Parts: sequence; structure tokens; C-alpha cells
Amino acid sequence: MLGNNLPSKADVVKMYQTYGITGMRIYNPDSATLTALKGTNINLIMDLPNSDLASIASSSSAATTWVNNNVKPYYPGVSFKYIAVGNEVSGSAVSNILPAMKNIYSALSSAGLQNSIKVSTSVSTGVLGTSYPPSAGAFSSDASSYMTSVVQYLATINSPLLANVYPYFSYAGNTAQISLDYALFTSAGTVVTDGSNKYQNLFDALVDALYSAMEKVGGSNVGIVISESGWPSAGGTGTTASNAQKYNQNLINHVGKGTPKRSTPLETYIFAMFNENQKPAGVEQNWGLFYPNKQPVYSISFK
Repeated sequence: MLGNNLPSKADVVKMYQTYGITGMRIYNPDSATLTALKGTNINLIMDLPNSDLASIASSSSAATTWVNNNVKPYYPGVSFKYIAVGNEVSGSAVSNILPAMKNIYSALSSAGLQNSIKVSTSVSTGVLGTSYPPSAGAFSSDASSYMTSVVQYLATINSPLLANVYPYFSYAGNTAQISLDYALFTSAGTVVTDGSNKYQNLFDALVDALYSAMEKVGGSNVGIVISESGWPSAGGTGTTASNAQKYNQNLINHVGKGTPKRSTPLETYIFAMFNENQKPAGVEQNWGLFYPNKQPVYSISFK
């Protein structure tokens, strides 16, 4: 939504329906979007924004108010699937993640919605201190201080971890050692062998490193939902419409198979719907599948 030239919320929801896109993520409760989503059966990740974390973490009544204002008026017309309590939270604010998740879960429970709407938080692969090989995946010492309790809580409430997984950034930051084919799902054969698991793409390797990290802290039964992945079409290393099309189409075609470590299909959300002109110049403005005039940046099938 970080653009001053984007279509109306109602028009955007109609685009989702036209293209057969069955999931959406919004980064804060937006009444116009929620109203437009009613009756569409589009699965929704809705964020509790980082700016609200401290107040929700410190007050169960604030959490109840948040759910009463932003969830209950729209349920069940809106197909809420996950509440992401914070997105890539960093610094001292990480101590608020778990108490805020617990307060939101309690507020949903009071409304009888705890079995219908899952509570989680969205993290980047930056929480990993070790990611290679995937079986050695482990949280960094900093991240482990809060991720251990978060993962164990997700296990108790039967919720997945939401993860933002971007092979693009790994590739762009290390083109000497990571091939474009490995990042784009176009490698001809195995690139990394890790025990009995063979990896042809970087996406699977990153996801499996996260699975390994969770297993090491008591999260063997915790799943992963890919809450963001994508490839920019301009503004940086390896950014062309062709590469973005390859990555996102291959991602769509691939995630139903799961990963070498876990064959469970991966529910996946592509970032982003539109190019956003109010983001910093460069790659940040060019993640969109569509231009603000609703024309596709490149052709893609969501089926």
C-alpha cells in the first residue's frame, strides 16, 4: 500500500478475484480492505504492526480492544487465517513478541476464534546464525534468546511460523558463490548435497535451514508458512522482468511439493502485488507483479 497512485482497495480485491489469487497479506488492519474482502473467501494474513507491539504486549485489555475493533466486526465474512504479531521485529522490541502473541491469542480465545484464526509472528531468515548446510540450520545466539520461546509457544498453540524467505537477497549479496540458476529454480541438477537430501534451489535450502533451527529448540512439529517471497524486476543486481517472472512462476509451481526435508506443501505469499513509489528508490520500488495502472509487469499464472 506504500504508493500514492494505487487502485482503490475495492478494485484491488476485484483484481485478486479476476486473477484467481486466493491469499492476501496486509501489514496493518485497514477497514476499506477488510470491508472489500467480505464474502470473497480470500485467505488473509493480517499483521499487528510493530508499532503496536509494546502496547499489546503490556496490556491484555489492549489486545482485546484490538481484536474487537479489527477482527470481530469483519468475521466470518473475512477469511482471517493468521494474525502476524509483528514483522521482522528487531532490537529491544523482540522481547514484546511472545507476550503480545499470548495476549492476542487470549483475546481470540475469549471471542471463540482461537481455532479459526492462528496467531504467529513473521521473521526473516536473518534469525539464522547458521544456514549451510540446511541440516546445520540454527538460530543465531541473539535470535535464539527469543525465538526458542516463540517456537515452543507456536508448538503449544498448533500454529506455524511465518517466514519471509528471499533467495534474491542471498544471491545479490554473494554473486561470487551463489549462481543465478540456483536462486531462480533453474539449476539443471543438484547443487548442494546434505546427507540424503539434494538441493536444486536456494529457496528449499533456506526453508529447510529454518526447519532445522526450529527442530533444535523444540519445534519439530511446527510448520512454516512463507509470508513473503519474491524477486524485484528492476533497480539492482540481477533484477529484470524476465528474472522476476522466472522466480515467481517457478516458486508458484514448486511450493506444492514442499522441500527435501518436508514434503508438506508450503502455503506461500508473493511480495508484492504492486510496484510502490513511496518506498526507497531502487529495488524496493520494484517488487510488484503489477504496475499501479493494474497492468502486469510480466505474465504469470497463479494456478
